[in-house]
Amino acid sequence: MNVENFGASERLVNAAYVRQGAQGRRAHELRLRALLEQGKCPEDGWDESTIELFLHELAIMDSNNFLGNCGVGEREGRVASGMVARRHYRLIHGIGRSGDISAVQPKAAGSSLLNKLTNSIVLDIIKLAGVRTVTNCFVVPMATGMSLTLCFLTLRHKRPKAKYIIWPRIDQKSCFKSMITAGFEPVVIENVLEGDELRTDVKAVEAKIQDLGAENVLCVHSTTSCFAPRVPDRLEELSVICSNYDIPHIVNNAYGVQSSKCMHLIQQGARVGRIDAFIQSLDKNFMVPVGGAIIAGFSDSFIQDISKMYPGRASASPSLDVLITLLSLGESGYRQLLKERKEMFSYLSGQLRKLAEVYNERLLNTPHNPISLAMSLENLDKHSDMAVTQLGSMLFTRQVSGARVVPLGSLQTVNNHTFKGFMSHTNNYPCAYLNAASAIGMKKQDVDLFLKRLDKCMKTFRKEKSNGKDVPEMDNCTKHTSVGETED
Repeated sequence: MNVENFGASERLVNAAYVRQGAQGRRAHELRLRALLEQGKCPEDGWDESTIELFLHELAIMDSNNFLGNCGVGEREGRVASGMVARRHYRLIHGIGRSGDISAVQPKAAGSSLLNKLTNSIVLDIIKLAGVRTVTNCFVVPMATGMSLTLCFLTLRHKRPKAKYIIWPRIDQKSCFKSMITAGFEPVVIENVLEGDELRTDVKAVEAKIQDLGAENVLCVHSTTSCFAPRVPDRLEELSVICSNYDIPHIVNNAYGVQSSKCMHLIQQGARVGRIDAFIQSLDKNFMVPVGGAIIAGFSDSFIQDISKMYPGRASASPSLDVLITLLSLGESGYRQLLKERKEMFSYLSGQLRKLAEVYNERLLNTPHNPISLAMSLENLDKHSDMAVTQLGSMLFTRQVSGARVVPLGSLQTVNNHTFKGFMSHTNNYPCAYLNAASAIGMKKQDVDLFLKRLDKCMKTFRKEKSNGKDVPEMDNCTKHTSVGETED
């Protein structure tokens, strides 16, 4: 209520009580005002009543919620189900206009304000996470793979002769398909083995640019967050190469916002060389439903070009989800989650190392990977030809999600390109292994339960071996090569 309405209320309720209520309302409004003026994530998280009040205020600014609105067009924010309307807080118009996903809609001032605020708050969080010189970003209602495709399509108009994308290999289908879908030819650069780690072959990247001709290369498509034993690409060296040859550089930072190391690599790459855009998933970094990503960069004009490439309006759901989440957490809450994730990585690493030693395996030495770990399965692989894949099945039936069991020699064809040793990021990795990751939101009880179930599975193999049998009991489960392989 406004001042006049509070004043009118004093005729019905004791004035002192009304003033007290007005002061309570004022406390909410001060929070809203600070958000609108600063466009930054609040230091402390908001309570649900403040967030709901804010969303209600935004919704009644949209034409579909006007009292007496008469809509005679084909897109008037009509919703058949009240449940659906409530699920979206009656913010029905979506975001953007037909020519620009970041543009303001004349009949949806509230939804447009939500979009602008979300992008501003997310930019603030990216800076907080470590990329302090980022200048612009926007939330796009597509997962990481399609968001990469949008970036490549934008570059097509800037480099019409280019047909190749140079891509240090990472065995993840959507990364590869993002380039194919955009109509380009991926040039796969095999990684080099340094100790246990798979690292970027920088010399091979530069040699391939010289071989193809820089004008024929659309961009270098590098990666930060990835499954061990692959580690983040050498972004600084790649950025310098891209700058020297005047080639765009697109970074897949899928779940890297939660890692200060990944964000530092992006910051340093932009400082010493060239990074045009970096893309990160909303669900992996902010614990919201799948369906959104953030496209960010260091050039306002290029990020605006990407937003204008998106055809038509877009769903506001990913923006709404991440806005609610960040207002709930506040900067302090998100910083705490980042801190806890690092602590869980150290705990998982130590405990997995101990378990590996019990079974004469070892935790692979991958110090450059700040999120994912890998435990060798060399001795298990010697147990029988199928033991490694059977371990994956056993974990799956014991409700362990997210772990990945990677056998030797898997072949996988993706869009007519055959990857040898698929999932291991190289043709011939020395051993089979199991992946586990410490991602944002993981708790100590998750680590403990995972290790307990993994230990139980490994004991089954040891018991069967001591009895002279070749394979363990399979609990009538289906065989799974990997458990919880991500698709984005």
